[in-house]
Amino acid sequence: MSSEIVLVTSAGSIIAQGIIKSLNLANEEKDNPVKYQIIGADMSPDAPGLYRADDGILVPPASSADYTDHLIKLCRKREVKAIFVGSDDELLTVASAQTQIERESAARALVGPIDLISKARDKWKTFEFCKINDLPHAASALPSDREEFAREFGFPLVVKPREGYGSVHFNIAKNKDEMDFSIQAIEKAGWHAVLQEFLAGEEFTTGITVDTSGKKIMSSISIKKIIKHGQTYKAFVDDFALIRKSAEKFASKLGAKGAINIQAKLHGDKPVIFEVNPRFSASCPIRAVAGVNEPDIVFRNTILKEEINIKTYKRMFCMRYWNEVY
Repeated sequence: MSSEIVLVTSAGSIIAQGIIKSLNLANEEKDNPVKYQIIGADMSPDAPGLYRADDGILVPPASSADYTDHLIKLCRKREVKAIFVGSDDELLTVASAQTQIERESAARALVGPIDLISKARDKWKTFEFCKINDLPHAASALPSDREEFAREFGFPLVVKPREGYGSVHFNIAKNKDEMDFSIQAIEKAGWHAVLQEFLAGEEFTTGITVDTSGKKIMSSISIKKIIKHGQTYKAFVDDFALIRKSAEKFASKLGAKGAINIQAKLHGDKPVIFEVNPRFSASCPIRAVAGVNEPDIVFRNTILKEEINIKTYKRMFCMRYWNEVY
């Protein structure tokens, strides 16, 4: 068993805490080929992940001009082998600097290609990609076409930022005034709005890992989830083959590498994709307990060059609750 030092950024976020939980779960596995020493990094000293990792370090915000240089110096000093990005805010920053980070330190940034991330994080570009590739998707429109879109699909409509995440500025508009107000609020926050048809029905999230070649899916696992405040509150883990196969097809066509999370609703007997997150998911520890530990899988494939192929996982029900760090 090798001992490897890894860095998890944005340690106060729910995504980073999920990554830290998953890595600690991997450490508990007797047969796992690697033992992780986890460094949590965050701009705030009261980020709980700093105290759930083996060590906690303060770093500048991702918007800072010296953020990348600080990461590189940290990776050199601590002999970090891999960087796990724990927030959407840092994802583009680290992906843009990936070549520099890997050239100037021994660390690998476990992120996808920058062009893929830019496409997948933009909900309008995701819609266009699905449309071109004949993949089931939620009908969408830009604010300039709001009147025609509202006439075609009626209310309620979903209004959210193209580049948003979680439930930030997510709105369900029940009429024209609410639609206009939601668009204005998003634009006032400095973002760009997109409209989507409102999809009723059960919501699913599928986590997929793709090997470094971008050609082989190493794992896929689907969860039917109950949402509270934009996050998975309760989760049913089962086969959900129809959902998984649809997500696998999307990831393959997109050319994904590493971890990607695809959200869909079941519309009749057809999974309809409405959002894609090209990163590790906040629900990754649920998947890890089910037998699909995505941070561990991506590390072992990227750093240890292991060929991994996971076909089965546990069926289970997960209930989340608050916990404390002192």
